[in-house]
Amino acid sequence: MTKKDEKVQVEIEGYPLELSHLEKVLYPATGFTKAQVIDYYTRIAPVMLPHLRGRPVTLKRYPDGIDGEFFFEKECPAFHPDWVGKSTQPSRNVRQEVNYCVVDNLPTLVWLANLAALELHTLLALGADPGRPTFVAFDLDPGPPADVLDSAWAAMRLRELLDEAGLRCMPKTSGGKGIHVYVPINEPIDFEKTKQFAHSVALQLEKRYPERVTSIMRKDLRTGKVFVDWSQNDPHKTTVCVYSLRARERPYVSAPVTWDELEKARRHNDPGGLSFEAWETLRRAEEHGDLFARVLELQQNLE
Repeated sequence: MTKKDEKVQVEIEGYPLELSHLEKVLYPATGFTKAQVIDYYTRIAPVMLPHLRGRPVTLKRYPDGIDGEFFFEKECPAFHPDWVGKSTQPSRNVRQEVNYCVVDNLPTLVWLANLAALELHTLLALGADPGRPTFVAFDLDPGPPADVLDSAWAAMRLRELLDEAGLRCMPKTSGGKGIHVYVPINEPIDFEKTKQFAHSVALQLEKRYPERVTSIMRKDLRTGKVFVDWSQNDPHKTTVCVYSLRARERPYVSAPVTWDELEKARRHNDPGGLSFEAWETLRRAEEHGDLFARVLELQQNLE
């Protein structure tokens, strides 16, 4: 055990790191500490790093835990070690550019975990080619009283629609009540086409199931429906990375799932079957490897 203010010097893959406040509780409901956050990210790194490498990341930091104040941080902290990668990207802010962190290795991932960057949100394109998204992302967000099972239902209907177009897609949980569905591309395309495509798909799904699905963001029109958020397909927007922790009451993870798991949860009316904490996600990765790997590999043509 370490004292709360004690700093620990470690070396990871040849890089020196100073870890601090390891006993600080970041998830009060479960007593989950910063040390456990660092341990989770260290152990999940083999399957998570391929989804982070080369991709600019926005940090969502909780220095006083999930019940304290938080902030988004796009600009890589000025005090970053010189071995932390950066990617300069155009921005709509007054500076007109942002120097994002890039998580290319385990030491960087641990360094960010030590900053209480619980959530890691990535751009849809690689830093080296910012105008070329590598996938289309759909965020299926239920409006109360709809829940994660309604999101799962919508995800399966979305899959059917994409199957008709000859396109494969992969689901993951949002870490809350939503489901994210990714359509891998991994070949040249621009955001204008992917955003137009995503909007068209959302409209088609809404047309087929108007009582259960909406493509409109307005909250007063989302009651009891699942909002198919197509607007994330934008060069300036980020989506929570697969395997990232979420700042919920427990250390839930945005975890990859199978279509069979979505169907089973629906069939058994089991929303808990689509919630995975850090320890469960680690166990699943040990048993199944990276269930989201095809997002990085599959080449598809939206035309």
